[in-house]
Amino acid sequence: MRNKVKILLSGISALLFVMLIVILCFADRGAIGPEGTSIGLSHLNRFFFELTGVNMLCYNITDWLGITAVLTAFIFAVTGLIQLIKRRTFMKVDKEILALGGLYLLVIGIYVFFENVIVNCRPVIMPGCSHPEASFPSSHTMLVCVIMGSAVMIMKKYIKKKSLQRVFAVICYGIILVTVIGRLISGVHWFTDIVGGILISVSLLALYSLIICSGRKNEYE
Repeated sequence: MRNKVKILLSGISALLFVMLIVILCFADRGAIGPEGTSIGLSHLNRFFFELTGVNMLCYNITDWLGITAVLTAFIFAVTGLIQLIKRRTFMKVDKEILALGGLYLLVIGIYVFFENVIVNCRPVIMPGCSHPEASFPSSHTMLVCVIMGSAVMIMKKYIKKKSLQRVFAVICYGIILVTVIGRLISGVHWFTDIVGGILISVSLLALYSLIICSGRKNEYE
C-alpha cells in the first residue's frame, strides 16, 4: 500500500511540474524581467517579487546551505567509493548508495536540461553576469531538497541511535526550510521557480523512497 502511495505521489508531483511548465510557457506572459525578458504568470510572479524585493543576505545564506548539501552528497559519494574498493564489486555496494548516485545524476541532468531549455529568466541580473540567466526551476531549491531529503531517508541505516537520527533529521529539514523560504525572499527567483523546484524534488524523493524500500523488502525475502 505504501508503495502505491509513493508511486502516486511521484507521478502527481511530476505531472504538476509539467503542467506548471506548460502554463508558464503560454499563460499571462509579460515582459517584466530584466532587459524585457518575457515571464510566464507575470502578474503572480511580479506580485511576489515586489512583495519581497531583493535581499542578498538571504541569497548568501542559502548559498552556504547549498554548499552544506553538496558536502553531504560528497560524503555519501566517498562512502560508496570506499565500499566499492573494499567489496570489489558494484553489486556489494549498499543499494541505498547506488540509488543515491542515480538520484544525483537525475538532478544534474534536470539542471543541465533547464539551463539550455529556458522557461523563465531570473528577475534580476546577478553580480558578475551581463545577461539574464535561466531560473526555472530553482536548481538550488531542488539540490538542497533532494540531497537533504534523501539523506534523512538513508541515515537510519548508518545512525543506529534514535536520538541522533532525530537530531540529524531536524537539521536536514531545517536546512530545507530555510533554503526554500530564503531563496523565495532573496528575490533572485520568481515564485513559480521555487514551486517548480519543490514539485520536482517531491517527485524525485518519492521515487527514491520507493526504490530503496523495494530493495530492502527484496533483501528480506
